[in-house]
This record gives sequence, structure tokens and C-alpha cells, in this order.
Amino acid sequence: MNICWQWVRGELRGVCILLLALLFTSTAAADHRSETSFVKTSGTMFTLDGRPFFVTGVNNHYLTFASPHEVTRVLDDSVAMGANVVRIILQPVIGSRDGSIPTIWNWPNPTADSSNLGTGKADLLYWDAMKNAMGINDGPNGMQKIDFLIAEAGKRHLKLIVAFLDFWSYTGGAQQMRAWYGSADKSNFFFSDPRTKRDYKTWVEHVIQRVNPLTGLAYRDDPTIMAWELMNEGNAHPESLRLDWTAEMSAYVKSLDPHHLVSSGHANVEPKLADLTISTLDFGTWHGYPLYYGLTVRQFNKTITEFCEIAGRVRKPVLLEEFGYARSNRDSAEAYTEWLDTLARDPNCGGWLVWRLVSRQEHGGYPSDKHDQFDVRNDGSPIWNVLKAATARAVQLRDSSLAPLTNAKESP
Repeated sequence: MNICWQWVRGELRGVCILLLALLFTSTAAADHRSETSFVKTSGTMFTLDGRPFFVTGVNNHYLTFASPHEVTRVLDDSVAMGANVVRIILQPVIGSRDGSIPTIWNWPNPTADSSNLGTGKADLLYWDAMKNAMGINDGPNGMQKIDFLIAEAGKRHLKLIVAFLDFWSYTGGAQQMRAWYGSADKSNFFFSDPRTKRDYKTWVEHVIQRVNPLTGLAYRDDPTIMAWELMNEGNAHPESLRLDWTAEMSAYVKSLDPHHLVSSGHANVEPKLADLTISTLDFGTWHGYPLYYGLTVRQFNKTITEFCEIAGRVRKPVLLEEFGYARSNRDSAEAYTEWLDTLARDPNCGGWLVWRLVSRQEHGGYPSDKHDQFDVRNDGSPIWNVLKAATARAVQLRDSSLAPLTNAKESP
């Protein structure tokens, strides 16, 4: 810039302006490539434009039925934390709108806020009593909410991991879909019955091929979406059924969408990453909660290393895509610091997504979180500061290299 300033004072003013224009054009083109490129994989790493893309992300469970203000607050807080990925689950699923097929969940009352599963009048899937078949809501309280979420995430240069369905019944999920057919079997029916398998494929195809009127892009062509997940924690039993269903459905997703990565979305704790060898899964996922597993902070840190070692053996990325530790623990900030540092320093670790980032609700306050106390807030707390520092440190350790990955094969 000093040279240009000197040139502007002399006869080379025009040359300087041309050089600056080329510089800005080049920079803008590079930014455009990043905004319009799909995340890929290279060995145990995710990549974007041929460079490492270490995931530092968040989960949020209510973005698909929240108000527009609540959605943008979470996305803005994600940016403030330095996150690059937000994971969501497509929900709610209900019974029939005329009440002939009951909705199996009732959380917890009609006036609850979004974070506490107050879904209002939103639904994505329902039983159409007139057609005696699954219905899909493309309206303002249905898929148009997803359109808005994707468009707003893209504006903020955030990537999304999108799970097609939840296994659990908190807002319907697979449990509501098996209840459409009168089944009380929570772990086998959905994954084996031809009707629910047909419904699932119909839903997947609808989502992938939907054109977002706010972006003009079909979901399958939108690089804001980093990856599809088959289901959040799809706990089919027996394990052989889960693996067969995962192989079938991941191949189906790949047949519809060659651009995006695909993963199972399973907790994959026992057996560890059992589905990672399925060829149509691009990366592995696992969910880690030391309290539930009876692990100390140090033991959980060793578990992180163990899962990343599996990634190294299979040569696919692995995400710790859910983890949480109660704020009331005196060592909570230190625990997060230790785990996130281990993840950032291990070249076989693909990244992390904390459970869960929440923001101010329509009533103006943060959600109540008296039970698990996993909620992360943009409140200047020690945990918030640790997560914010960890995203910056991960960039320094893993993403600072400008050299492209020329010797590694990328997929898809």
C-alpha cells in the first residue's frame, strides 16, 4: 500500500489503481469460491477449496421451528463464537391434524418457549387422514422455515449439518412415524417395515430436491449444507439391522445427491464407530457425555484420542458431534479447554460440535436449563470464553496453512 501511495502521487496513478482493482477482484473471487464450494474429505480431514476445514461447531435443537428472530440470534451467536458449522435436526413430526391419529408427544405445554420444545403450530411431517398417507408441510410453518434457516446461515458463511430425522420422540421423529401405523416397537419397526422405509425415502427425496425460493438453489446444489445425516441417534436393534438400514439409506441419499457428504448421525459409542466402514458414509460421528458414561474428565480425554485413532485406521474424518459437561461442575471450563485442545492438536480428529448453543428467546431471556446444564450462551461466561478461544486456536493450529492438499484424494 505504501508503494501505491507513492505511485498515486506520480505518473503511475493509473497502474496502481489497476493493480488494486486486480487485487480486490482476486480476493473477491477467492471469497466467492469459498461461499460456493462444497465441503469434501481428504483422509481424516475435511477440506474446503482444497484446504483443511477443521469443524468447530454447535448443535441447536429448535432452529427448525423457532421464530425468525430466534433463528438469527442463534446464527449470530454462532458467528460470535467463531463456529463454522451448525448442526440441526429436521422436526417436528406429528400425528394427523384432525386428531384421528394422535401425536405421541406433548412437550411440555402450549406456551413453552422454543428451546423447551414449544413448537407452536410448526410441523414438517404429518399423517394426512384424507389421503391415508404421510403428508409434507411446504408452507410457512413447515419447509419455508428451513428455507429461511439455510438462507440466513449462508449469509453468515456458516455451514449446516442437516439430520433428516430424529430417532427420539421429543418432537415426534421416527417414533411418531412408526406410531402412524399403530406400532409400539421403538427400535425395530421403523427400520424394517416397508411402509416406514418408503416414507423415509419419500421425505429424503423431497428435502434433497426442494428448491429454496430465497436462494434459487435446490438443497442438493446448496454448498451452505455441509452434510446430510440419516438420523440423529438412530438406535435400531439389533445392530445388524441398524447397519443394513444405514447402508441402504446412505446409498439412496448418494444416488440423489452426489455433492454433499453423508454420515449416519449415530452416537456410535458401543460398538465404537461400527458404521464407519460403510462405503457410502463419508465420515463418522460419535456423541460424548462423560456423566452418562461414568468417565472422569481425564478418561474422556483419552476416549477422544481413541476415537481419532479409529479415524486414522479407516482413513475417514470423525466428528465429536455432540458433547456436554454441566456448567455447575467446578472444573467445567478446564474440562472443555483440555478436550478441545486435544481435538485441535490430533491430526486424526476432524472437529467438534458442542451440545448445545442457545440464544435469547422471544421473551427476552435465555432458556431455562436446570437439568443437564449443557446449554452454552453468549454471556461472557468462562465456558463461552473457552469455546470462543478454542475456535481461534483451532484455526491457528489446523487451518492456517495456505498450501493446498495436492497429494490427497478428495471425496465426494
